[in-house]
Amino acid sequence: MNTKIAHVAVAILYRDGKFLMQLRDNIPTIVYPGYWAFFGGHLEPNEPPEIAVKRELKEEIGYVPSILQHFRNYEDPKVVRHVFHGELTVELKDLVLGEGWDMGLLSVADIQKGECYSEVAGEVRPLGDRHQRILLDFIEGVM
Repeated sequence: MNTKIAHVAVAILYRDGKFLMQLRDNIPTIVYPGYWAFFGGHLEPNEPPEIAVKRELKEEIGYVPSILQHFRNYEDPKVVRHVFHGELTVELKDLVLGEGWDMGLLSVADIQKGECYSEVAGEVRPLGDRHQRILLDFIEGVM
């Protein structure tokens, strides 16, 4: 693994044609503050992406799907995103948000628009551009 490039493992979780997303905290010093994004995070040293994504999901929402499959990797000059996908088999109310401002199930129309209303924020918030691109690729190629 190239140590100059960050590696993250993220999950596309879906239920009834909608996609679970995290509304990131609205803190200016973090990446994508106040944007809808995937659950997931950085790999620990020598941690395989398939282990990292499960650890991050457990920490962030208290849930890990029984089956998580690799979708594809997305690489840019700063980060490699290892993208996994799996079915959300529990209700939103059964998840425990351990990180972030809000969470929600975004429709395909929300993803195409690039924004979604958050009850917690009380306003429409944008979807991260990279997250939108990955979701559109996933919808086109897998769903």
